[in-house]
Amino acid sequence: MNLWDYVVLVGATLAIALYGMWRTRGARDLSTYLKGDAHTGWATIGLSVMATQASAITFLSTPGQGYESGLAFVQNYFGMPIALILVAAVFVPLYRRLNVYTAYEFLGRRFDTKTRVLGALLFLVQRGLAAGITIYAPAIIVSTVLGWSLTWTVVLSGLVVIVYTVMGGSGAVTLTQKHQMTIILAGMAVAFVILVMKLPGHLGVGDALHVAGEMGRLQAIDFSLDPDRRYTIWSGILGGLFLSLSYFGTDQSQVQRYLAGGSVRDSRLGLMFNAVLKIPMQFFILLLGALVFVFYQFERPPVFFNEAEWSRRVDSAQGAPLRALEERQATLHAEKTGAVDAWLAARRGDDAAAEAVAREAMLAAQARSEALRQEAKQALFAIDPKIKTKDSDFVFITFVLDHLPHGVIGLLLTVIFAAALSSSSSELNALGTTTAMDLYRGVVNAGATEAHYVRASKLLTMVWGVVAVAFALLLRVAENLIEQINIIGSLFYGVVLGLFLVAFFFRRVGGTAVFFAAIAAELLVLTGFFTLEIGYLWYNLIGCALCVAFSLMLHAVLGRRDEVAPLPGG
Repeated sequence: MNLWDYVVLVGATLAIALYGMWRTRGARDLSTYLKGDAHTGWATIGLSVMATQASAITFLSTPGQGYESGLAFVQNYFGMPIALILVAAVFVPLYRRLNVYTAYEFLGRRFDTKTRVLGALLFLVQRGLAAGITIYAPAIIVSTVLGWSLTWTVVLSGLVVIVYTVMGGSGAVTLTQKHQMTIILAGMAVAFVILVMKLPGHLGVGDALHVAGEMGRLQAIDFSLDPDRRYTIWSGILGGLFLSLSYFGTDQSQVQRYLAGGSVRDSRLGLMFNAVLKIPMQFFILLLGALVFVFYQFERPPVFFNEAEWSRRVDSAQGAPLRALEERQATLHAEKTGAVDAWLAARRGDDAAAEAVAREAMLAAQARSEALRQEAKQALFAIDPKIKTKDSDFVFITFVLDHLPHGVIGLLLTVIFAAALSSSSSELNALGTTTAMDLYRGVVNAGATEAHYVRASKLLTMVWGVVAVAFALLLRVAENLIEQINIIGSLFYGVVLGLFLVAFFFRRVGGTAVFFAAIAAELLVLTGFFTLEIGYLWYNLIGCALCVAFSLMLHAVLGRRDEVAPLPGG
């Protein structure tokens, strides 16, 4: 990092935040503060929806996932386009017709207050936890790599997002996300171009893809029926469908984004923008990681990508085994590079027998290299069992810092912080809005003025921001945080979706049946998660199915005691 990198990072981050506050400085009425400008166009909505989902974790962890295991993670999104079409067709017009501020306000109108509060609380629990992780996950990686204080990285990034989210409300969030997402897409494109240019001169893009493919990094689809496998085409289409349907249809952080539009058409087009572009974007990011893997077949990689932790242990009194591993890795890397070049030469020579022999030698060299990486992790763990030995989250940022030019480094760090701020601002905005409208106005104080609720929303947004920062600071002793966001969401989203599906399609079922059904379903999902070995995406389907099934059974038992409210407008 040099002066130009800091100028780009600090300048772009502050400029976008200040612009958002300036543009929304006149937002005083409740609708504008909570929903944003009614004239917001579909393209801005689409970028805002994308930015809300694409946190910094996406741009730190996903390339590392592509580096380690290839493109298989893209299956996680196969159900998303179907879900977005259903949300655009069913959820959007209903929310628009009812003119609700939150998704859970609809539950109150359809069922009763207790069901509205339950839906809101399920959202607040899972999204409140996720908000702390969203701030913490990129902070720990950036602070470790750059040598910054973790505490101040968390506090300062949290402070920036709290200030412009509280001051500008939903409008500021949407506006800043538009520009943050533009920087994110531009930065990743620049990184991709530079990466391709840095590949060895004798290695074309086609050759690079063949190397990645032969080493198992381009297998995007797994047709396995094993429920224990985390990512398959079936878990992606079914589990991913229910996860996306719940996230985009019932999670207030997303609902609030497309309620900002001036019309049903704008909201729908914003969602279709994501239906078309989300899978290609994730594929592109994973492919970037796969090409980083190819790059490191020729450029010697670190033995352990969290180089700060490795260096501290190498220089300690217990560092002799680690230094020996570095020497072995240098030898193995030279052998592997030679094996890859030999395979490429045999492949170009159109000699099938020679190519097969060279391919086996290349794969054997790669296996030895991966075995040494595992040995290095075990050696670190033996020195200090508290070390987080998963280092894939450090792959992309290590490549950026070690191999990209200054200025571009600042741009890519801006990408990470822009993504962190954009997703965090949506979460805090939604948490404050839900608490103010569904709990405070809906239960505690229903008769106050709009100005009072605007002040309450600002205060509650600030409180949630402080809670998220405090939670992020407490998380420093935990491990494996980056992959926890999708897991946390999957434990709650299915049941919440079940509440809404009963509301939409089972009009005879009332609030009492669905309320207790949701509680029972949530308890079973949590029990299953802690006792069974099932890929977490399946819990979206399981939770939804249990909630719907229990609702129908309880309604049959309760009969007339299950109060029924007609679907508003139906």
